Amino acid sequence: MAVELLRSDSLAGRDEGQRSTLLISDTQSDVSFIFRAARFGNVTQLEFDIEGEVFVADLLEDEAPQSVEALRDFLPLESELMHVRWSGHATWVNIDEIDLPEIPRENHTVYPSRGDILLYPGYRNEQEILVPCGPTCFKSPAGELAGNHVATLNASREELRELEEETLQTGAKRIVVSER
Repeated sequence: MAVELLRSDSLAGRDEGQRSTLLISDTQSDVSFIFRAARFGNVTQLEFDIEGEVFVADLLEDEAPQSVEALRDFLPLESELMHVRWSGHATWVNIDEIDLPEIPRENHTVYPSRGDILLYPGYRNEQEILVPCGPTCFKSPAGELAGNHVATLNASREELRELEEETLQTGAKRIVVSER
């Protein structure tokens, strides 16, 4: 993975295929820089269609290859996105009915960042896909869980906050997860 530091006024004509962008502003000099992790070649993506609102996520094939392969095997997935009970500001999709292969812990975390998509193959609890929308500690009645970080959702803080709030207030939402 290569890293670039670019002035925001030098972005015209840049390859839109380069993802994972973080804007850093210097308030005293009125100059903005963009820190971006650039992948060379095509980035494989997932599409999360949540009741007609579509979000895209970049797959982390190098960081979690066996988990990504297992995920691809059951796509497209039509299910329900629900609010978590134990983990904080997050939503989840129950995939307990899917016969997953044995998946090792890879690129795993208990404390995912907002938008980190975790695949949990059911080591101590039911199988699921976790979609963190804010501060999250991945838990169950069995205690803390470590899920495999398989993708990163390209959604704003506000979009994720609204998604989490809607599932908390109004209940489950229809979701279709597919590869782009």
